[in-house]
Amino acid sequence: MTDTQTIESWHAHVYFDGQTTGPARALYDRIQATFPEAEMGRFHEKPVGPHPMWSYQVAFAPDLLARILPWLTLNRDGLDVFIHPNTGDGLADHRDHTVFLGKSYPLKLSIFDS
Repeated sequence: MTDTQTIESWHAHVYFDGQTTGPARALYDRIQATFPEAEMGRFHEKPVGPHPMWSYQVAFAPDLLARILPWLTLNRDGLDVFIHPNTGDGLADHRDHTVFLGKSYPLKLSIFDS
């Protein structure tokens, strides 16, 4: 069993495409207004890293998970959200320690090969 103290932070990745850019931008603004302590990432209108969809990242401290997860569950406006902890093991964090709100997607995990 892994100690939850190994979680340094969390990332939520909001997925969108050309047809859902408007709702994604609106959600971005609402997240930023609701959770000013979270760090909002850039809009990527192409797949980046292991993510198979366009996305943006929301980075936050472990103590915010209990607030952000239920909020996103109820306020994601039909967008799909991928959430993972950051423990120092990128592969496990993106493969084994994941939460999807909405549809799940296979990630490009080969980027974690050494």
